[in-house]
Amino acid sequence: MTSDPSTAFAPLDDRAAAMALPLDRISLRDHVVEVEIGAFQQERGTTQRVSFSLVVEVAPHDGAQSDDVDSILSYDTLTEAIAAELAAERLNLLETLAERIALRVLREPQAQRCFVRIEKLDRGPGALGVEIVRAHGDVAGEAGGEVQVVPLVVYLSNAALCAPHLAGWIDRLAQREGPAVLCVGPGAVVPPAVDHPQAQRRIDLLSIEQNAWALAARDARLSVVASRTELDWAMKHGALTVWAPSKIVLDSVTPPPMGTHAPGLASWFAGQNGASDMIVIGETPPETAGLRLWPHRVDDPGLPET
Repeated sequence: MTSDPSTAFAPLDDRAAAMALPLDRISLRDHVVEVEIGAFQQERGTTQRVSFSLVVEVAPHDGAQSDDVDSILSYDTLTEAIAAELAAERLNLLETLAERIALRVLREPQAQRCFVRIEKLDRGPGALGVEIVRAHGDVAGEAGGEVQVVPLVVYLSNAALCAPHLAGWIDRLAQREGPAVLCVGPGAVVPPAVDHPQAQRRIDLLSIEQNAWALAARDARLSVVASRTELDWAMKHGALTVWAPSKIVLDSVTPPPMGTHAPGLASWFAGQNGASDMIVIGETPPETAGLRLWPHRVDDPGLPET
């Protein structure tokens, strides 16, 4: 690679060429998308223009000779990688987004190395951004994908949390195969009411989280999960968890509507994680499509056979 410092600010095509590998390249330049991203509070609840530029070095192929589109890496792969990662989760850092886009592109067998530049266009007097390069070897071991683990979601009302059968329900859930995620609503203490919708949402979510931590403290088999990473690990290992909703709700690209009551929030969570069944103990189940709902009384010591 050249030692000329000016290369650091050159177009990505020139950066790739400076790496001196004799590979063909495809590129996407200045692809601008309106997106909500950022770690600062003023970046939440609003969108900003973000520019994406990608250069991908590809393995040798005969596409030019055969004129066969199936033998090349399509340009659509680049725009689809950007769209897929923007739709997956609201992110705080451009670094995280760049990493995920690069690794998604590099899952394609033709892609050998990927340069990604992402810039915020509305945050300062110039374009503020990051640039990374990742190679095909960085995704070794990811090929083949993973089988999605489907959790059983169980919503517990406050009456259920006080029921004498709570320990028995937890015993049954711990004995079943597969992961189960317990969801709760706000505690008995009514949270403060404010006029700011975003502030109210955070207050309501924190009230639910207080209840979640109180539940987890009652049984050593229960652990609180707040992030997508924690949740994925727990589900893969069949763990019994309690959902603390703030991070996942606030980071979602398609969050539940403001003011969604707690059982509805739990059903939204179930849908986000591919669950097919949800047990609702001690409260009227929400109306939802694509999810089998199992209402359960607080005076019934058993649990539905889902």
